[in-house]
Amino acid sequence: AAEAVPVPPETCNAETNAAPMPAVDVVGKLTAMAAANPQKLNWQTSIVDLLKLLALDSGLDARKKLATELGCPADKMGDSAQMNIWLHKTVLAKLAANGGNIPKELL
Repeated sequence: AAEAVPVPPETCNAETNAAPMPAVDVVGKLTAMAAANPQKLNWQTSIVDLLKLLALDSGLDARKKLATELGCPADKMGDSAQMNIWLHKTVLAKLAANGGNIPKELL
């Protein structure tokens, strides 16, 4: 049987050696963007306004597609208000999970 050859450290997965990403002040950035936007957007509670602020398609079809991609439960998909609430919380939770500092009251 062949012996296992040790893997040199420089070929190890980069993620194992990477320093943790610093938290991003998502709230500060979004608040600044909202202040500069001519529309009065309530991104803290509205997925439509959050998507508009990010210059993304906020139409119902786009929101349904995003909700489906993120795994929205079927019982919420039939009610756009419930889907929107779920989608808003999920998008903010994804931002938090990827280094964004989102206050707990928004999650």
